[in-house]
Amino acid sequence: MPDVYETLLIEKKGAVDWVTMNRPEALNTLNTQLVDELLDYFGKLYFDRSVRIVVLRGAGRAFCAGLDLKQSGARRNSAAAGGPDAGLLGQRRISEIVMRMRRCGQPIVSLVQGPACGGGFALALASDIRIAGQSARMNAAFIRLGLSACDIGVSYFLPRLVGVSVASELMLTGRFIDADRALRVGLVSEVVPDEFLARAAEPYLEEMITTAPLGLRLTKECLNMSVDAQSLEAAVNMEDRNQILCSQTSDVREGMTAFLEKRKPNYTNT
Repeated sequence: MPDVYETLLIEKKGAVDWVTMNRPEALNTLNTQLVDELLDYFGKLYFDRSVRIVVLRGAGRAFCAGLDLKQSGARRNSAAAGGPDAGLLGQRRISEIVMRMRRCGQPIVSLVQGPACGGGFALALASDIRIAGQSARMNAAFIRLGLSACDIGVSYFLPRLVGVSVASELMLTGRFIDADRALRVGLVSEVVPDEFLARAAEPYLEEMITTAPLGLRLTKECLNMSVDAQSLEAAVNMEDRNQILCSQTSDVREGMTAFLEKRKPNYTNT
């Protein structure tokens, strides 16, 4: 897969990648090419230390309206003809996207406007921070298509973000949650007019970019581990390990010196 994509636009601003799903005429639905390019992009991030933060958004009036139903219908018929193994392979190619989003060390900020349905909902949920435009409407659309609402990590992420009761309501009915309610239940960090989404992301990016690179990566990793930790001791053990790793760097000395001198730190990732 080349670094130049056809359905993804990658704009690099320093250590921040602004990633735009670029199928506006199809509401950025997930066709085979977009799935492949998302897989490739997030797979490469794991070892890419030049990128510290990712902003994920959709071109046009939608974040991502889910699977491309015309193409996915043909694919499901082909998979059915090929048997369970072919079907599972196609399913795993899509679900692997959110696995790679969580596995990479870079925080992901999703800017959600318009529809974020099905697979698009899953992409938003798999992000670390979500900012909603006033037009945002999200739902677990799968259940309205004769499928289970438990798909592409939604049954894992959603109850952890909003609690089991609200997650059950949204997943059992497939009903939409709008931006204002998403803010009330803690699904998004803030709601702004659609045209101000990029501007709203800037303070988050500025604050994260001024942290030590290793500390930021290990914070995301430890948060992931702690959500599923079997005990307080398991979470504390991970925290202790991270602090000892960070304390061996020159960045921690720079951070403490900068704090005492009341200036911004100059981290070098060493």
